[in-house]
Amino acid sequence: MTSNVSQSYPYTSESETDRAAHIAALVDARDNLATTIATETTPLDANDRWWVWKCPTSGCQGLLHVAGYARDLHALLVVCDGTCAKTFLR
Repeated sequence: MTSNVSQSYPYTSESETDRAAHIAALVDARDNLATTIATETTPLDANDRWWVWKCPTSGCQGLLHVAGYARDLHALLVVCDGTCAKTFLR
């Protein structure tokens, strides 16, 4: 399987509590992330678990955590906890 295909599939999952804690820590650590999440997403619905993906950025070993539903798009906005500090749509 090529790396492009494999990165489309989830790496693992995390509980809602863990997801919320990861996102809260990232918001505290990064300037403007709270604004990005507030303006580009709608709130998540109630789920016990959320998917986590490996970051597709070359050289970044981070994981992508769900921050919200993308506004006006059929996607999730995810935030990398690694060195690239990027957001992506999944």
